[in-house]
Order: sequence, then structure tokens, then C-alpha cells
Amino acid sequence: MRICDLKNKEVINVCDCKSLGCVVDIDFDECSGCITALIVPGPCRICGIFGRDLEYIIPFKCVRGIGPDAILVDVCIEKVTHKCL
Repeated sequence: MRICDLKNKEVINVCDCKSLGCVVDIDFDECSGCITALIVPGPCRICGIFGRDLEYIIPFKCVRGIGPDAILVDVCIEKVTHKCL
């Protein structure tokens, strides 16, 4: 699988069966070349006009499965939520 195949796949949390959004970027270790995290934008601000305040940085070790349309993850939302800069 290529990195571009991960982009735009829907990420679903198996803890509560809710969609977190779609992968927009990844974080990887420069030395090993391994993926360390998936980055998913958080919910939109007012009416989706003003961008986003949060993003989810999901450690790759939390990925439970990758299918043709979705990625299943097992995470606690509070631990993977980060403020956008």
C-alpha cells in the first residue's frame, strides 16, 4: 500500500463507532521511514467557514485495520486531540 492510498480514507473509532474524519496527512520517522501517526482534521468551527481548532493525531499503533474505504482505530479521543497552530 502506498501513502497516497491512506489519504482520504475515513477513520472510524471502534470504541464508539464514530467517524473521526478522513486522513489528510501522516507523520513518519525519518530514520526508519515507518509511519508513526495519522493526522485527521477535527470538527469544523461555526458553519465550516472559519476552519478548524483541533486535529486528531492518531498513533499508528492504534490502527486496528485498513480496508478499501476505511481505517479502523482504537483510541481515546481526549488523548489524540491536539490544538491546531
